[in-house]
Amino acid sequence: MVGEVIKKINEHESFVLTSHARPDGDAIGSVLACSQILQSLGKQTQIVLSDGVPVLYRRLPWADSVIQASEINGRGEAAIILECDSLQRTRLRGLERRFLINIDHHASGRPFANLNWIDPSACATAEMIFQLARKAGVKITPDIATCLYTAVVTDTGSFRFAGTNQRTFALAEELVRSGADPVRVGQAVYFSNPISKTLLLGAALRNLKRDGVLAWMHVTREDMSNCQAADEDCEGLVNYALGNAGIEVAAFFRELENGRFRVSLRSKGAVNVAAVADELGGGGHECASGCSVEGPLPAAEEFVLGKLRCAIARVSSTQPHS
Repeated sequence: MVGEVIKKINEHESFVLTSHARPDGDAIGSVLACSQILQSLGKQTQIVLSDGVPVLYRRLPWADSVIQASEINGRGEAAIILECDSLQRTRLRGLERRFLINIDHHASGRPFANLNWIDPSACATAEMIFQLARKAGVKITPDIATCLYTAVVTDTGSFRFAGTNQRTFALAEELVRSGADPVRVGQAVYFSNPISKTLLLGAALRNLKRDGVLAWMHVTREDMSNCQAADEDCEGLVNYALGNAGIEVAAFFRELENGRFRVSLRSKGAVNVAAVADELGGGGHECASGCSVEGPLPAAEEFVLGKLRCAIARVSSTQPHS
C-alpha cells in the first residue's frame, strides 16, 4: 500500500496536509514530518489545521509553518489526511474537491478517501510516515526524526500503551540514531505544561469517582474558565484516573460550549474502549479512544458509564474463575 501512496504522490505536484481537530502529538509530528518528506521529493506543501498547533508542540521543527483556518483555499491538487477517520473530523471545508489520501493507524479507521492506507499494526501514524520516507528514498534528517519521535512517544504513552512492541523500540532507536534527542523531546512534552493545565487537573481530580474497576472524572465550562484553561489542556488528564491501582477503565468528561460532553476513554488492555467509542459515534485505539455525547452531565455519565459497565461485564464473563 505504501507503494500506491508514493505513486499517487508522484502524480501530483502540490499538497494540502491536515489532521483531525484538537490535534495530538501523533497528528502534529506526523503532519510536520510528512510535509518535509514531500518537499524532499520536490513537492509543494501547505499544512492547514482547524485548531492550529497545541502549545506543547510549538517548538517542533516547522511548527510555525502551520496555518490555522477553517477552509482550504485554492492551493493543493491533492490532500493527505493523517490520523483521521473522516473529512468531518478535520473541521475544514474544501478538502472534498481534491484527490484525497488517507493515512491512519487506528483500528477504527475508515476508508473515506480516494486512496486509503490504514495499518492498525503501526504503533502510531508516525511509523507509517517513517515507512513512507524509507520507501521513497528520503533521508530522515534530525528535524524529521524529532517530529516522528515526538509522535511515537506521545501516541504510545511513553511506550506504555498496548501495541508497543519490539518494532516500536526499533523505530525509536532508528529515530534517535537519525538525530532525535529523547531528553529534549521528553522535557518539551512532559515538563512544559502551562499552569492552567495543572490547575485544571486539580479541578478534575476533585471530581474523581470510582466504581469497581471503573473510574471517571469531569470538568465543566466553569472549571475551564476558573483555570483559564484551553481545550488542549484537557489532553492526557484521563490517564490520572486510569493510573490508580485496581482501575482497568477510565473516562474523562469535558463540557463543551454547546452543552455536549467530549469523552476520553482509556483502558489498561482488558477492555476494548474503541468498540465502546465506535458504538457512541467516536473511535480510536483499543486502549485510547474518544467520542462526544449529549448533556447534561448526569445523563452523559449514565449513558457512557452504562456502556462501559456492559463492556467490563462482557470481559469478566469470559475470564476463567479461580
